[in-house]
Amino acid sequence: MIDGRLLTEKIVTYAKLHLHLGALDEVYVRNSLLFELKLEDPLDADELPDLSYISDLKVPDSIYSEIKQYAVENNIVEEPYADIYATYIMGLVSPRPSDVNNVFNTLKERLGPQSACSYLFDLSIKNNYIQKTAIDRNILWEYKDGNNKLEITINLSKPEKDNKDIAKLLQATAQKSKKYPKCLLCRENEGFKGTLTHPARGNLRIISLKLAGEEWFMQYSPYQYYEEHCIVFGKHVPMSINRKTIEKLCDFIELFPNYFIGSNADLPIVGGSILNHEHFQGGKHLMPMHHAGVVKEFKSEEYPDVEVGLLDWYNTVIHLTGFNRNTVVALAGDIIEKWESYSDESANIIGKTADGVRHNTVTPSVRFTDDNRYCVDLILRNNMTSEQYPDGIYHAHPEYHNIKKEGIGLIEAMGLYILPGRLKKQMSDIQDILTKQVAYDRDAIFTEGNPLYVHRYMIDVLVKQHPVVNSREEAQQITTDYINHVCAKILDNTSVYKKDAEGNLALTRFLDTLGIK
Repeated sequence: MIDGRLLTEKIVTYAKLHLHLGALDEVYVRNSLLFELKLEDPLDADELPDLSYISDLKVPDSIYSEIKQYAVENNIVEEPYADIYATYIMGLVSPRPSDVNNVFNTLKERLGPQSACSYLFDLSIKNNYIQKTAIDRNILWEYKDGNNKLEITINLSKPEKDNKDIAKLLQATAQKSKKYPKCLLCRENEGFKGTLTHPARGNLRIISLKLAGEEWFMQYSPYQYYEEHCIVFGKHVPMSINRKTIEKLCDFIELFPNYFIGSNADLPIVGGSILNHEHFQGGKHLMPMHHAGVVKEFKSEEYPDVEVGLLDWYNTVIHLTGFNRNTVVALAGDIIEKWESYSDESANIIGKTADGVRHNTVTPSVRFTDDNRYCVDLILRNNMTSEQYPDGIYHAHPEYHNIKKEGIGLIEAMGLYILPGRLKKQMSDIQDILTKQVAYDRDAIFTEGNPLYVHRYMIDVLVKQHPVVNSREEAQQITTDYINHVCAKILDNTSVYKKDAEGNLALTRFLDTLGIK
């Protein structure tokens, strides 16, 4: 049994050491905890054990676990609600949103944006909004592929989503709903207690910003796909990519030149997982695409001071750099607007169908280069489907869905793959077959309902290609190599202009319409 009075002192001590709890607030917070834990009085000073070990805690896991256990043992909540309750307690002892904003802005003004970001990021870990221990269990590696590299992770902390479900979210925006908060990105999540269907956000802290004269907000992603992965969001309105989007992204990097910022596309299949709420994603990490070189240079007749290039990357990326923000943004806006309605049937690109449905969009990202130029990368996207490719012509093709079926949004398009957690066990089971620890029963695996059915063709190929595998390490390398190859091929699939003579000619036709030669 957890001693509630001792737990109270552990929480208060942790908050003092790691959550900036000041001396003037200590008594108030202790009394608040006593009420929440249904206790009448605290431990006397002479009853306190040595709690000095708390200063060394990097994460609150042990205390968080004790809060959950205590709440269930004392019938404060039932087991399914234990996480909601523990999150509420962590939020209770975290600084108030106004204090967080004041400290953040003071640090930004006096010590620079990175100091302010480090403060908020550390707080988000220490109050368990970012569950670092769970994130650290994710599997990650790099794949060097010619001039480029990919970063690949098997994510064990977030469920896999289906493109059809994502499209329904966009449609739901137009429907009247009393759901509160409306989605996971809404401002109203800060301090929200949570339900069994909507995660607790009592420990979430958000920074207020102004982008293009509008009220926006920044928080850190609880999933942390890369270093200081942040989410920037405005009102609950659908995603929209246009000239003003680039203005907002440029405003952000002027506030935070230490970060890149980008946006998912605004259409299903080629967009992200939340299309019904306008938002961006950024962070300290440079993506693999950001390291790609320029394979071909162009000149804009209207904006000669902007350097235009085609990146040496898997999908089609128009790379704009320049010292003059106005001309870089203007050219980016022209490209977005032209591409939105551009069609070239000979290249299998339809911008809008006869019924007015749009299929062309872009995935943009913005950052400063090392020499302080504005850099805008525009990934051309198209979400057309066909009888052969019902999930998307420029989406991962069906033969690769066993590895990745979700839409290829901003992060994957830039070369950082977030693969579903199911792959950890599935790849281990395949390695058992390759090493003959488990007999290969082809008929069983090709039977729908088998746990490895989704990988049936992959297994068939690997067993034939590698009849003798001498070690577990060799089997692991074989499955990793397969995943690496698939990730590269998926990005090739997303390219609207293929890397061949015909594709280059078709891209040239599009750029010609913009006076880019």
